[in-house]
Amino acid sequence: MSTTTSEVAAVDHDTWMDLATTEYARLVALLRDLAPADWARPTDCTEWDVRAMVAHLVGAAEGNARIRESVRQAVVGRRRFPREVLVDSINCVQVADRADRAAAELVADLEDAGRRGVAARRRIPGFVRAVVVPMGPPLGTKPVGYLMDRIYTRDAWMHRIDIARATGRDPVVTADHDGVLVADLVAEWATLHDEPFDLVLTGPAGLRRSRGADGARLELDAVEFARCAAGRAPAAGLLGVAVPF
Repeated sequence: MSTTTSEVAAVDHDTWMDLATTEYARLVALLRDLAPADWARPTDCTEWDVRAMVAHLVGAAEGNARIRESVRQAVVGRRRFPREVLVDSINCVQVADRADRAAAELVADLEDAGRRGVAARRRIPGFVRAVVVPMGPPLGTKPVGYLMDRIYTRDAWMHRIDIARATGRDPVVTADHDGVLVADLVAEWATLHDEPFDLVLTGPAGLRRSRGADGARLELDAVEFARCAAGRAPAAGLLGVAVPF
């Protein structure tokens, strides 16, 4: 049985924070399983190997945990990488700051910063999460809660998929975690293109969603759908509609 996108309940703030907690735990478990050679493997983010990707994740979590650190990254990024859009300049700072950290140190840093970052995000009051601010490309103008709840959780999740693919691991994928992230992703994807569709996603995070009549029939693995939406995989038609990560 298919479900229309209008019937899908939105994920609330507390659930997003629970998802983020689980995601950092799964990331740390994956990283602890890596061999030394895995840290230099290229990822689907072509400018980053696994080590650089983890450095970004640590920096993002540190920025979540401390507002001063978030501001510092933005200021330094603007100064050192003026040709980059703001998000990319911040990412560059996060990676450069950790150029000398050993792999084991990065794993410990991610476990610690991830915990503190989620705790800080959880404490953000509703009236602050509702404030709409310009975030620059690719996010545009969004509520603070969109960034703190959805984007940071989605970013960590997709990077876990990236690292698993880069190192030949099978990522842990479950309906109660990844399935929630995928369902939210599909709901946003549907609002961005506003076309009729019949979408069947397979695997542990799978689902079926539809809207309207005579829409495009799309069937693929749920994680692969997310990779298409994130620009990780070649895609055409509705699968090529990009969703912010």
